[in-house]
Amino acid sequence: MTKSRLEAFSDGVLAIIITIMVLELKMPEGESEQDLKALIPLIPTFLSYILSFIYVGIYWNNHHHMFHLVDKINGAVLWKNLNLLFWLSLVPFTTAWMDKHYDKPIPVALYGFVLLMAGIAYVILQKELIKIGGPDCKLAKAVGTDAKGNASWILYLAGISGSFISPWIGIGIYALVAIIWFIPDKRIERFYSTDQEI
Repeated sequence: MTKSRLEAFSDGVLAIIITIMVLELKMPEGESEQDLKALIPLIPTFLSYILSFIYVGIYWNNHHHMFHLVDKINGAVLWKNLNLLFWLSLVPFTTAWMDKHYDKPIPVALYGFVLLMAGIAYVILQKELIKIGGPDCKLAKAVGTDAKGNASWILYLAGISGSFISPWIGIGIYALVAIIWFIPDKRIERFYSTDQEI
């Protein structure tokens, strides 16, 4: 079974997710629609879009790199990949709800829950790929102890809990996790040869 169809399908789904999110960015309405002040009410929508865009971009990037180290897949990988895409497909919904109610704990906590479940789904997929490749495969060596991934789970749980104290705590922690993953991760790239396309 080849991985090219899985990668193409995943790329398409992630592109659609980003497209759905950008459709939430509506033009200002009213008499002052050509005034910069009309953009002020859209700031929460724009900021939540940026955060979610970064998250989807991080998943796309890591998914691409992970599959670059994989030689074979099976039916279990297909289903586990769909599990990841399912949770990521909920990002536009939770983004839209959070941007309208960023000062309420439930929408912010649910946003964090979806991020947590996407993170868990990614690790489940990664473990299946390592299982197929064996403990000495490139992906297993690249992932190592996955300190970044484990720290992310703890931070997501802290963000979800913190949202009930103040939604800003949750949003701040989710932004922190995005920053942690936005910083380039060299664990996988070091397994590419210099002449190989990434």
